[in-house]
Amino acid sequence: MEWERHDDTDRLRVSDREREEIVELLGRATAEGRLTLDEYTERAGAAHAAQTRGELARLTTDLPEAPGRAPARPAGALAATSEKLLAVFGSEVRKGAWAVPEHIEARAVFGDCRMELHETRMPRQVITIDAEAIFGDVTVVVPEGTDVRLTGSAIFGSKKSKLSGPVIPGGPVIEVRCRAIFGDVIVRPPRKRWW
Repeated sequence: MEWERHDDTDRLRVSDREREEIVELLGRATAEGRLTLDEYTERAGAAHAAQTRGELARLTTDLPEAPGRAPARPAGALAATSEKLLAVFGSEVRKGAWAVPEHIEARAVFGDCRMELHETRMPRQVITIDAEAIFGDVTVVVPEGTDVRLTGSAIFGSKKSKLSGPVIPGGPVIEVRCRAIFGDVIVRPPRKRWW
């Protein structure tokens, strides 16, 4: 195998932190549909085995968030009104009194992503959640009486609401747009404490 010509940074040894950053970037690309699960597995393995920065760089050259490249942002997007949660082979949890934005992107790829909205104030009238579960679970915890509108599709998985009480008029509306493939998107009330 012939080496391509690169500058000296191509031959610098990489740290474990740099490897993990690349694996995280690959996970985001998989959740966005830019890489297949097979491509993710192959590239993540190569990232863990990489010895130089050049080897790592070649794993992400076809991705928009590659190191040294400015991330693409849709026109008019406001960072303060949107948040992304990503769980790839792990878990991502938002709970407590956190500032809920008007739009949340939650993706679980072989992982679990959970948003607890019952302990926070939701200042906006409509909150949109794009929930994608691929061999994983996305769970949205809301108080009983919340107006939740669950749409989207589930292929070899499920999308379901475990809310049972009537909707309280005048409260916020939560739109959960689902895409579940061998995974589950669940809306449920908080668990009851026995003490």
